[in-house]
Amino acid sequence: MIDTDNLNDARKKIEIKAKEGSKVIVKGRDDSFNRKILENKKVNILLSPEKGYKKDKLKQGDSGLNHVLCRIASQNNIAIGIDFEEMLDKKEDEGKKQLAEHLRRIMQNIRLCKKAKTNMILMNKSGRDDYDLRAFLTTLGMPTDMAKRAVEEH
Repeated sequence: MIDTDNLNDARKKIEIKAKEGSKVIVKGRDDSFNRKILENKKVNILLSPEKGYKKDKLKQGDSGLNHVLCRIASQNNIAIGIDFEEMLDKKEDEGKKQLAEHLRRIMQNIRLCKKAKTNMILMNKSGRDDYDLRAFLTTLGMPTDMAKRAVEEH
């Protein structure tokens, strides 16, 4: 997994991972960083684009994606990843309000990806049952077939 704020470092690491033949997973940041990463066809997964430091506008939440970025991801065959471990950590560390904000951003990303027909993946290292994870994703608004693919592809 590539976790850096510097775009040039990210590009170098993407090249190295692509030459090795392994999956290229990049952790999301701000909007311009996410766009540059999604334009690179060697990336497989953009993980947690909602993670970047953003401030919501008065009548619109900022989730790290928009319809243009979702369309670019769909054209370049890049999946949008949801980190389940991060949600569990957020629940324990910060509190209910921050968890609710995080879930709202994920729900917005699900709606955008569903509309643009972009693949989504749930990254799960907690050992939870696949059935429970699919139920969680459908609760957030993901269609059942999309939830099934998201859980199976992790």
